[in-house]
Amino acid sequence: MTIKQIEVTEVSVSELTEQISDKLLGEIKSYLKDKQFEESDVFVTRQEAADFFSINLSTLWNWTRKGKVKCYAIGCRRYYNKKELIQVLKQNVLVFK
Repeated sequence: MTIKQIEVTEVSVSELTEQISDKLLGEIKSYLKDKQFEESDVFVTRQEAADFFSINLSTLWNWTRKGKVKCYAIGCRRYYNKKELIQVLKQNVLVFK
């Protein structure tokens, strides 16, 4: 690790604080823009997935069993990726009766 020494002259404390704040805020905004919190990071419960499709839980279970929608197990609970649910709707993968 390299230690750098910075000498600050002819700058008031308030000016230095403002410059640091502006630079830091710009870096944070840039980081958040690059991060792009996508819907792929959002998982919903079985009930929320069923409500999303306006179906009951047994229909959701049948679709999951047939591979029409994919679920993820965390412990003994099942969750659905919201982005994948939206993609299923867009691709019309589901065959509605």
